[in-house]
Amino acid sequence: MNNAAAAQSLSDRTSGAIQDVLSGRRRGGVMSSLLFVGPAVISSIAYMDPGNFATNIQAGARYGYTLLWVVIMANLIAMLFQALSAKLGIVTGKSLAELCRDRFPKPVVLVMWAVSEVAAMATDLAEFLGGAIGFSLLFDMPLMAGMVVTAIVTYGILLFESKGFRPMELIIGGLVGAIGLCYLIEMLLAPVAWDQAALGAVTPRIPDAAALAIAVGIIGATVMPHAIYLHSGLTQGRVITRNDAERRMLLRFSNREVVVALAVAGMVNIAMVVMASSAFHAGHPEVGEIETAYHTLTPLLGAGAATIFLVSLIASGVSSSVVGTMAGQMIMQGFLRFRIPLWFRRLVTMAPAFIVVGLGVDSTQALVVSQVILSMALPVPMIALVMLTGNREIMGGFVNARLTRIVAMAGGAVVLSLNMVLLLQTFGVSIPGLEG
Repeated sequence: MNNAAAAQSLSDRTSGAIQDVLSGRRRGGVMSSLLFVGPAVISSIAYMDPGNFATNIQAGARYGYTLLWVVIMANLIAMLFQALSAKLGIVTGKSLAELCRDRFPKPVVLVMWAVSEVAAMATDLAEFLGGAIGFSLLFDMPLMAGMVVTAIVTYGILLFESKGFRPMELIIGGLVGAIGLCYLIEMLLAPVAWDQAALGAVTPRIPDAAALAIAVGIIGATVMPHAIYLHSGLTQGRVITRNDAERRMLLRFSNREVVVALAVAGMVNIAMVVMASSAFHAGHPEVGEIETAYHTLTPLLGAGAATIFLVSLIASGVSSSVVGTMAGQMIMQGFLRFRIPLWFRRLVTMAPAFIVVGLGVDSTQALVVSQVILSMALPVPMIALVMLTGNREIMGGFVNARLTRIVAMAGGAVVLSLNMVLLLQTFGVSIPGLEG
């Protein structure tokens, strides 16, 4: 018996222990609760990726604490949609992409897949570039060399996916912890005006058109299309629920994890804006690039703060690049029933980043543009998720309550409205109150 237990993988043992908790054979408690931690933690890294660094630095440097309310609103919307994605996977046993393929007309499915693939490529562009920028600055190497290092490290981590779900959850969880610790230290070093930060967090205001573009970028960097697809799939292989009672218990643990994991992600994003505001807004509002932020931090807050900033950027870039590749594979497999080799998927998703660097495009600006692209693609999974989780034929007794549907539709409407305003602005249509 002991030999058989020793032969089980970590993932198998975790699944068995979760099943024991759900069936009542194992008592609850802190250690039992930790067994359920994983899917939301992996998904949460999408809310702390290098695209967040780029948009949050620009938000804080140019507008101080003014756009903090956008970060908080985006994080609350993210909590709701990640919880719905997890619920869809737990109740149906299928991912969002699979259900879209099964439930929607084929032309719609192909369009959804195409839009989602563009979003996945934009995601990986931001993540891969962020890690490469971090390596190049920290170790004083060319950006192209940093990209090669990022590629090797991310591919090495992706190999752990073959060992089951638990090793990957622990690795990503460790990197999330590293990012959070780095920004906790940054908050202790930065001279934060907490009264102004509190005001910016609760006072909705868009000062001008440029602020609108950054606000939409923040939403694109926070509520991520690939994370919505991914979360539903991450719940599939962890444990098999046998009845509605076990599903309800699993959903309770899942919802708690979503709230905690995304609250941590939200605090990291808030810390990014606060750090940029306290360090740059008063004397260096022009700071808008990650490289400039690093070099400016050194004389302002010291070499330690600048180094911690790069460590957090590398942890973010590597972990989010891994998660982005996982999500891209899940999207393709769900929509098309087609799976490609891991190395080829990694190669394809790296290509845009190498092209951007090869053409000499400003890397931070590419990060910000990628987040706007993500925000444009975001309504696709959001609308699909609201439709599917509100369908009683699919969800049975777990169908969304009326209040949940209303709040989800309101969140989707906010994103769609901001996207529409940005599109009008892009095509030269004057928006009252947003000139300049």
